[in-house]
Amino acid sequence: MTIIAVFNQKGGVGKTTTSLNLAAALARGGLDPLAIDLDPQAHLTIIGDVPVASGADSVFGFYAQARPLSDLVRKFPPGGNIIPSHMELSKVDALHGKGLKSVMRLKAALQEEMLEQEGTPIVIDCCPMLNVLSLNAIFASGRVLVPISADFLSVRGALQLEGTLKALEHVVKKRIERRYVVTRYDARRRMSREILVQLRERFGDELCSVHISENVSLAESPAYNKDIFTHAPHSQGAKDYDALLTELAATGFL
Repeated sequence: MTIIAVFNQKGGVGKTTTSLNLAAALARGGLDPLAIDLDPQAHLTIIGDVPVASGADSVFGFYAQARPLSDLVRKFPPGGNIIPSHMELSKVDALHGKGLKSVMRLKAALQEEMLEQEGTPIVIDCCPMLNVLSLNAIFASGRVLVPISADFLSVRGALQLEGTLKALEHVVKKRIERRYVVTRYDARRRMSREILVQLRERFGDELCSVHISENVSLAESPAYNKDIFTHAPHSQGAKDYDALLTELAATGFL
């Protein structure tokens, strides 16, 4: 069983798109994934068209009212199940702070409720900042998939994140496994090609050989509340995310 946190401290890099389509690809492969939306923007929840009546019915209910995670699980149309988010989740930092007990809450609950049973991969969509929510995801998973869009600011953000992960390893007393995946890649652009070379030199085998190409279908599928496999199954975006899942599995990350 694998728990993966999809995280980058920079927004707009394809984080939610990757969480969505990775979960959908897992479901297509015959697994029954659980997605956890830990972003107060709730984009993964919204794209999945999952109704949430109030904050208490989302993962915020777990943090604010100690509701069991299993009570919050909903069907996720792109595939499997989801624990949805709500904008009230933004209050969690103020409620709990960043003490060790606070950042370990998700890990403890997943273990106690046995939601991390073998055969149930868990994909956590994180908010684009280092806070108590993203720390919960990182400590619960121990594995981080980092989308990096093919632009120089995103590369800079990835280097900062590498430093963050190394610092957190002193807390967990082990290496946090990570893979970096380039998104919004356009082979026609010299900058995209240069960035790919830079990242390969910096991250080596931790950079996925599969990259996610700039693709109209990927950009428009959220507007239809669909994953890429449902919206445009023959598109380059569908092929890329299918190939990404295959690579992650083949290298033992999944």
